[in-house]
Amino acid sequence: MIGGGCGGDGCVSFRKEKYVPFGGPDGGDGGDGGNVIVVTNPNLVDLSLMGWQKEFVAENGRRGGSGRKRGKTGKDLAISVPVGAMVFTKAKSGGEILLADLRTPGQKVLVAKGGRGGLGNARFATAVNQAPEIASKGAPGEERYIILEVKLITDICIVGHPNSGKSTLLSAISRAKPEIADYPFTTRQPILGVMPDDRRDFIVAEIPGLVEGAHLGKGLGDEFLRHAERTKLLVYLLDGSSPTVIDDLSTLDKEIALYKGLSHKPKIVVVNKIDLPEVQARLPEVKQCFAKLGVPVFYISAVSGQAVLELMRKAMEMVDQASRDEEIVSPAQIAIFRPKPRK
Repeated sequence: MIGGGCGGDGCVSFRKEKYVPFGGPDGGDGGDGGNVIVVTNPNLVDLSLMGWQKEFVAENGRRGGSGRKRGKTGKDLAISVPVGAMVFTKAKSGGEILLADLRTPGQKVLVAKGGRGGLGNARFATAVNQAPEIASKGAPGEERYIILEVKLITDICIVGHPNSGKSTLLSAISRAKPEIADYPFTTRQPILGVMPDDRRDFIVAEIPGLVEGAHLGKGLGDEFLRHAERTKLLVYLLDGSSPTVIDDLSTLDKEIALYKGLSHKPKIVVVNKIDLPEVQARLPEVKQCFAKLGVPVFYISAVSGQAVLELMRKAMEMVDQASRDEEIVSPAQIAIFRPKPRK
């Protein structure tokens, strides 16, 4: 729950000074309450800093003073969220309404407005009532419930089954240091890494392992897949030592396609762990099956670094192409209205 600050009450006061007869009313207005603002912080990747706090209320305005002094305005409350956060509010019908989709650093949205300050008695003076003894109270701040959801904005998203080597690949191509172990589900939350390049840095995300039925929420798959919605390139990472590596690709592609149509995004298929003897033995069979996929296929070893550089170059090339395509499509999607002047 969030709430704007309440406005300060108006003041009832009369000017009483020596040699100033009939000083009259001089009560000042109360200060306005502070607003609640949601602002994006590029240094954040999740909402963990909020902890268990459920209520956010801005500062109240101060009461007005004598001498027509206006009360102090309450300070605004800024809630910092990661870039890619979406702000929803609950509708009366029970659904959710999108208030803002925050995609750029420093972007702000006002989610709860503070109450206006009350009027002092100086505002109520008239020719008939020259000494009013009334003042208005400050208005309460706006209150509402909001829902914050974070969808990471990345250039490349690595998806795959548990124990396919996603963390190892992320550490090999970026500056990230994820936990790496020889058991499944080592990664329990999305991890970001930065892949450096001469032109710019590329943001890479690794999401926890997907299992069959992930698009329905099995294994919290839908919680992880939403972070792939705003990526420019999907990297399907397959475990080359898996006896069902060919079926693993079909399962992974099916889960991606069934979750909000992510299959339209550009993708690269990567077969990992080719440094193992058992993978080398069946590599010709795997290559023959993947030859007609119609997408780039790489055979790498994230541990030894074999073919990882070639994969990075191709990924950067495809991200740049996807960015250019977005620039071409975006202007056409914006409706521009040019009303004619009245005669």
